[in-house]
Amino acid sequence: MRIQILGTGCAKCKQLTEHAETAARSLGLDYQLEKVTDIKDIMRFGVMATPALAIDGKVKLVGRVATPAEIQTILTTSISS
Repeated sequence: MRIQILGTGCAKCKQLTEHAETAARSLGLDYQLEKVTDIKDIMRFGVMATPALAIDGKVKLVGRVATPAEIQTILTTSISS
């Protein structure tokens, strides 16, 4: 599973990264974390507000920091679909 954090490196982006790693580890997932910081690359996802979270190239969350529990739900749903 590829977890992508879309953002320029602000405090909220760093917090979302930490929460995503916590969620993935707690689920025991085999994952790769990628930080997408180039604004042009972020816009290719269709994201206009950061931070954002993408799973395997699909945007799942935009413009806010989710809790680890919320991200666990997103990850679990992404595995199922």
